[in-house]
Amino acid sequence: MTARGFDVRALGPGDAAAMRGMLALFGEAFGDTETYGGAPPSDAYLEERLAERGFIALAAFSGGTMIGGLAAYELRKFERERSEIYIYDLAVAEAHRRKGVATALIESLKGIADARGAWVIFVQADHGDEPAIALYTKLGVREDVLHFDIPPR
Repeated sequence: MTARGFDVRALGPGDAAAMRGMLALFGEAFGDTETYGGAPPSDAYLEERLAERGFIALAAFSGGTMIGGLAAYELRKFERERSEIYIYDLAVAEAHRRKGVATALIESLKGIADARGAWVIFVQADHGDEPAIALYTKLGVREDVLHFDIPPR
């Protein structure tokens, strides 16, 4: 454990149990236990995701307990030999918020992104989620965009 009281590590093959912990953390933090726990994926499915280069999972641990998690996707571009990293989910357990955990997770992701030749990391925040907006404003440049969900069928 570091001087800040927690460590951040990348999850990979063999970490299905930790990934389940991250799903539970996301469900609790987002108030959406149905999405993150209602139909849990098999260990084999989680192991496949954790083995994919395009999926990045980072977890913050304090005393062996997961206190934060980040799930991201590497989007390899076609117009240039580079990629973008999309932070899909980021959450910190309520008791550990405002202690630098989210910032540490993003800082760890920046190292991964740099090593992979990514030119940008991007993330969305919902209107009204002031803590997330403040964090992302501190770390990056805000762009106002519209987001559309298109059903596959």
